[in-house]
Amino acid sequence: MRLNEDHRAFAASVRRFVDTEINPYVDEWETAGRAPLHDLFPKAAKLGLLGLEYEPEYGGEGADHSFQMVAAEEYGRIHAGGVGMALGVQAMMATPSLHDYGSDELKRQYLTPTVAGTAVAAIAVTEPDTGSDVARLRTRAVRDGDDWVITGRKFYITNGAQADWLCLLARTSDEGGYQGMSQIVVPTDLPGFSVARTFDKLGHRCSDTAELVLDEVRVPVTNTIGRVGRGFQQQMQQFVTERMFAAYTAVGACQYALDRTRQFAHDRTVFGRPLADRQYVAFRLTELQAEVDLLRSHNLITCETRMAGEDITRLATVAKLKAGRLQREVADWCLQFHGGMGYLEETWTARMLRDARLVSIGAGADEVMLQVLARLDGLPA
Repeated sequence: MRLNEDHRAFAASVRRFVDTEINPYVDEWETAGRAPLHDLFPKAAKLGLLGLEYEPEYGGEGADHSFQMVAAEEYGRIHAGGVGMALGVQAMMATPSLHDYGSDELKRQYLTPTVAGTAVAAIAVTEPDTGSDVARLRTRAVRDGDDWVITGRKFYITNGAQADWLCLLARTSDEGGYQGMSQIVVPTDLPGFSVARTFDKLGHRCSDTAELVLDEVRVPVTNTIGRVGRGFQQQMQQFVTERMFAAYTAVGACQYALDRTRQFAHDRTVFGRPLADRQYVAFRLTELQAEVDLLRSHNLITCETRMAGEDITRLATVAKLKAGRLQREVADWCLQFHGGMGYLEETWTARMLRDARLVSIGAGADEVMLQVLARLDGLPA
């Protein structure tokens, strides 16, 4: 798969958006502990960034997945990982199931304003004592007439403090394990819903990551996304898209970091010579660039396979695993080559090191990715 002039022009427009509407403000947002999503998202929507793959009838662009890949890679150039994460949740984590399985009425009510940026969405799966083990999910939705009555807690919810609605996974029957779960659209302005707290995190500090409480929140059964009892399977497909977002963004972040570090190595004089003249520095940066090139090529193959309508579970899982490890490695070496300066909080290298750590945890930890791959290879895991 090769990108064409349309992709390059689109990438340039996204980069301008990042450079003018996001990067000048990220330090302020990091200090505040959140980016103002209700102000930022309508600006992103003007470029079509929140509904690239969705139909025009819901406000989308009707583009293919390759443009989503291009946009996500450009988000890697944002000077704080939390902003790209917020955009990713809106476009590639909280809305795919609604788009693929939701009723027309549900999509018009919730997907359309989300694509327009006038509503903020969040994905609510993780719970306080479940982490990656979705089978232990405890939040329950009990049917009462034409309503679900939902009780439970959700943890580590990105965009949670600003969300207007949740794509929530809950138990809707007494079946255990992976059975009996459903995805439900839950507006956050309903009685019984509250934000218990936002978390003070190591990285992604401008991302409002929240603990949410649902105390007998009543929503119509018609807010169910797709089939009752198929929520786990639908969410697993949504996780695949989320993992690709992580891999696409990692390429952009790694490329940006290596470009900046190479320039620094040329400009920085050490013992009378440019740092770039040191063979070890040159070779290490070259090795890292080769790894980024390989991940980018893998992403292109995965994107092409998805566009062909084929299963990308294995490809996306490999991409997510390698992306998390590579971004951590690149961040660490870029800080190392900046020396003491790189360790200062005022420099970009320190923030990248902190932000990069999440990629191997969110959307399924590295160990979960290995478990998935082992099972696909017929090994016990």
